[in-house]
Amino acid sequence: MTVAERFLQYVSFDTTSCEESESVPSTDKQKLLGAHLAQELKDLGLAGVRMDESGYVYGFLPATPGYESLPAIGFIAHMDTSPAVSGRDIKPRRFRYEGGDIPLNGEESIRCAVFPFLEKYRGQELIVTDGTTLLGADDKAGVAEIISAAEYLLAHPEIPHGPLALGFTPDEEIGRGADHFDVAGFGCEYAYTVDGGSLGEIEYENFNAAGAKISIQGVNIHPGSAKNKMKNAVLIARELINLLPEAETPGHTEGYEGFYHVSDINGNESLVVLRLIIRDHDKEKFEARKLFLRRAASFLNEKYGSGTIKLELNDSYFNMREKIEPRMDIIHRAEAAMKAAGVEPTRVPIRGGTDGARLSYMGLPCPNLSTGGENFHGIHEFVSVDAMEKMVEVLVGIARCDGADQSL
Repeated sequence: MTVAERFLQYVSFDTTSCEESESVPSTDKQKLLGAHLAQELKDLGLAGVRMDESGYVYGFLPATPGYESLPAIGFIAHMDTSPAVSGRDIKPRRFRYEGGDIPLNGEESIRCAVFPFLEKYRGQELIVTDGTTLLGADDKAGVAEIISAAEYLLAHPEIPHGPLALGFTPDEEIGRGADHFDVAGFGCEYAYTVDGGSLGEIEYENFNAAGAKISIQGVNIHPGSAKNKMKNAVLIARELINLLPEAETPGHTEGYEGFYHVSDINGNESLVVLRLIIRDHDKEKFEARKLFLRRAASFLNEKYGSGTIKLELNDSYFNMREKIEPRMDIIHRAEAAMKAAGVEPTRVPIRGGTDGARLSYMGLPCPNLSTGGENFHGIHEFVSVDAMEKMVEVLVGIARCDGADQSL
């Protein structure tokens, strides 16, 4: 089975995770894909294949004879898709791109004016959506690439490699992908998440991240007699949002610049619940952002009365850079494999996070590699088949230990 065929098979599973759910995994339907992957790994002949009660799937590829003593390398990808856009009844379309805008349906298209990087995909095979759902390349492309690389190594026993461990996680999109990961049982000295974007990207710097839930308690009085009595929670929420720096939002920042992002607001005059996220690569600036939010809440409580604003602020993950820098050999290994496969490696900071960020703080250094996908979490998402095939080569190259050209 080709990597593209695998990918198309996997996106037929609806694996949307749910931030409001307290179950593990957050949606039972993720286990359907997990069971499918576990059976596929068994059929391929991997050892120790299991899906645990939390929906995590593991499999192990023993070393070729004579290389058993090498440190085990891990490859990890996540099975869930973002709840930002529907992942149900995905209707992918595969075609060779010859330039110009890409129509998705009668109303939606991927426009060059909006996505000028489309030009670099001219002549490549792409897989797109029908404009009503996301595609699921984040991260089913990574899942397909890892399993295809394992299949290739099994079919080519002449390629020497050390022990390999494969792991597939639920709930990464809602920040819980590493919560129940069995680091000890995984048995690796280091690993790679395959969960990035454009071909060639290597990421070992990511945001420090926190999430905030702000409850605003109002006092609702009939509008006809509300003077000096009503506290309209909706207007207080607006005031709180206006305190945030206007230019420090996702739409105004790039590279290493941090931001505040209001992601959800719901309520009425009596009660408003507002959710936002805080992101910054720099740890000191990250802490300053959290302090700013606490001071804003305190200011509004002084203005409108104690208990008006209730702030719940929780760290999500931290910048993996400090855990990776002592192991830059991991980065160099990935870069060498990319170059050998004819891919130009590019180190880029992640404006987000991956399972690898948290796993790195759990004792498993885990930088992130590209998948060949673009425009994640939306209806304009697509993936390059050519890039997926190259990433299979790259993963085989990372695994092999003889330094030879790994072109497939």
